[in-house]
Amino acid sequence: MYDVIVVGGGPAGLSAALALGRTRRSTLVVDSGEPRNAPAAHMHNFISRDGTPPAEMRAIAREEIGRYDSVELRDDEAIDAQPLPGVGFEVSLAGSDAVQGRRLVLATGVIDEHPPIEGLSEHWGRGVYHCPYCHGYEVSDMPVAVLGTSPAAVNLAVHLTRLSDDVALLTNGADELEEATAMVLGNAGVRIIHAPVTRLEGHDGQLEQVVFTNGDALARQAVFSAVSTMRQRSTLPLRLGCAMLPDDAVEIDELGRTSVNGVFAAGDMARRSTGGRMAAVITAAASGTVAGAAADKDLLAEEFGLPPMAIPAPARTA
Repeated sequence: MYDVIVVGGGPAGLSAALALGRTRRSTLVVDSGEPRNAPAAHMHNFISRDGTPPAEMRAIAREEIGRYDSVELRDDEAIDAQPLPGVGFEVSLAGSDAVQGRRLVLATGVIDEHPPIEGLSEHWGRGVYHCPYCHGYEVSDMPVAVLGTSPAAVNLAVHLTRLSDDVALLTNGADELEEATAMVLGNAGVRIIHAPVTRLEGHDGQLEQVVFTNGDALARQAVFSAVSTMRQRSTLPLRLGCAMLPDDAVEIDELGRTSVNGVFAAGDMARRSTGGRMAAVITAAASGTVAGAAADKDLLAEEFGLPPMAIPAPARTA
């Protein structure tokens, strides 16, 4: 039985494994090889790795973790997880025998779901983005657009005026904006276009224009989507009974503990009940380090009869 099984081989899972390897915890990382940021050519806002292709970053991280004999990396998919009698968990794998661990760290990530606009999914990560901190600088001085009408969309459009003097908010046929909101956008120099969007067009992977149902076209080299949502990539949190938040995130505390004793979660798939999710590689990696260290301390408390970690975890499920 492993000390810890980490499910997920992205920034969060690999960071958790690194923390555990450095404490000589026997750790298995199960990596299905489906990172959320795979479509992106580069990742940004990660100190010492700014501009690095995501696949290169993962390769570097796996090489570093390989230096720790107590950590095993296995390319496989975890399809189920169940608690064992007494202590620990059994994780069923798609391509090999089930494995057992005393603690679980879930870092299974999310899937981005987009509105049914032709070309949006195809350009995701390469012309269509979600985060101005991850991709905004690279489109400086280019004509850009924001899709959506929520407060987050308005905030994003205003934010982008620091990078471009040609920003448009696309309401996609939604009702007229409130007068105060329209005034804020106008004062920031954001153009508002109400026509419904029918498709995004590009050539050789480069976004070129937004086409509306009335036949008009708007030249844009980048569109930030404030209407795309995230859902859990894996069913493991639900199978284990982890408490979920309204936005489909797994609820965790400051240490990455879920509502299920012995199960931790990290990365874009999880957040605390207060505040939102900042989906970025560096924040995912940081949360993985915290969850890995917390899993180690949880094991130490069990092994040596130490007091449990002081911060209350989310309410335990039955």
